[in-house]
Amino acid sequence: MSQQPARICILGGGFGGLYTALRLSQLPWTKATKPEILLVDQRDRFLFSPLLYELVTGELQSWEVAPPYQELLEGTGIRFCQTAVKQIDLDEKRVQLQDGETVVYDRLVLAMGGETPLDQVPGAAEFAIPFRTIADAYRLQERLRELRESDADKIRIAIVGAGYSGVELACKLADVLGDRARVRLVEQGDQILRSSPAHNRDAATKALEERGIWVDLETTVETIAADSMSMLYKGSVDTIPVELVLWTVGTRVNEVVQSLPLKQNKRGQLITTPTLQVVDHPEIFALGDLADCKDADGQQVPPTAQAAFQQSDYAGWNIWASLSDRPLLPFRYQYLGEMMTLGIDNATLTGLGLQLEGSLAYVARRLAYLNRMPTLKHQLRVGLNWVTKPIVDALIGKTG
Repeated sequence: MSQQPARICILGGGFGGLYTALRLSQLPWTKATKPEILLVDQRDRFLFSPLLYELVTGELQSWEVAPPYQELLEGTGIRFCQTAVKQIDLDEKRVQLQDGETVVYDRLVLAMGGETPLDQVPGAAEFAIPFRTIADAYRLQERLRELRESDADKIRIAIVGAGYSGVELACKLADVLGDRARVRLVEQGDQILRSSPAHNRDAATKALEERGIWVDLETTVETIAADSMSMLYKGSVDTIPVELVLWTVGTRVNEVVQSLPLKQNKRGQLITTPTLQVVDHPEIFALGDLADCKDADGQQVPPTAQAAFQQSDYAGWNIWASLSDRPLLPFRYQYLGEMMTLGIDNATLTGLGLQLEGSLAYVARRLAYLNRMPTLKHQLRVGLNWVTKPIVDALIGKTG
C-alpha cells in the first residue's frame, strides 16, 4: 500500500508564505516524496508591499504591484485557497478554514503577517485610513480623488507615525498634490526614522523640508474626528482641522495565532528556534511579523519584508529537510541595507557599502525590488513594462 504524500499547509501569502511555497515547489523531491502544498490567504492577490506607495501615486499599476496568486502559482503544483483561517487544532494537526474546508497537515507554516490596530485612539477606526493592504491603497486613492475634485483651496493631511511608511507616504502625497498639499507627520518619539541609518534619515529630513511637510515630534494623538484631530504636546492639547488622517503605526498579531497555546512574547509573537520552528512544535514553522526569532548568531531578526524574504528560503529548505531525514539549517539573517522612496523619481539607499540618494537611488531601488519579485515570469513582464513605458509615453506625447 503506497504511503500518502505529506501535506504542507501555509497560512498567509505575503513574503514569508508565498516565497516559502515557491521555494518548496523548486526543491528536489522524488516522485514518491513530493508533498501536497496548500497556500491559504483571504485575498486573491499577492502584495509587493514596498511598492504600494507607487500604486497610490499612479507610478505603477495594480498588476505590477499586486499580481494574482493564481497567475504566480501557475505550473507549480501549489494549490491556492482564498479564504480566512477560522481555527487551528495543534493536537489533531488540523486547520479549519472559513469556507468550511478542514485541512490536515504534516507541516504547518504560520506567515499571516500583522494587522494595523486602530482601537488605540478614539475615532481612529472610523476616520483614519491604515496603509498595509491593497484595499487600503484603493481607499486612499479614492479619498484623494474626492479631495482633488473638491473646491477646497488646501488639502490638509495628517500622517500618524514618522517611521518608513509615514515618511514615504508624506513625500509621495506632497508631490502628487503639489501646492494644494498641507501635510504633517505626527510622531510620538523625539526623531523621525529612529531605526534608520543616518544617511537615510538625513536624506528624508531634507526631502520633508523641501516639500514643506510639518513634523510634530514628541506628540501623541488623542482623538480623531471626521474633519479634525486632537494632539497632545507637552501637556497641551491642540485640535487641528484635517481632511485626511493616515495611520501607519503599530502591528498586531492575528487573533487566531494569539489564541494558540504556543510560547509567545509580550506582543503575542511566536517564539521560534533559529531553524524557524515554533518552540516545542517542530512541525510548525513561523516567520515574518508574527515570529520572534533570533538567528544562528543570536541577533534579533527584524519584522521586515527583507527578513521574511530571507526566512522563506530557509523555511522551504528546512521543511524539505525535515521530511527527507536531512539536517536543518539555522537561519542567518543578512542585513542588506535599507531603501526608501522620497517622492516621485526620488529615493535614498544605504547598504552593501553604498550610500545613494536622488534619481540614481530611485533606479537602484526599482532594480533591487524587480529582482525580488516572486517569479521570473512576473519579473520579465514588469521589467519589460518599465523599459518600454517611457518610450511609449514619449511617442504618445509627440502624437497627442
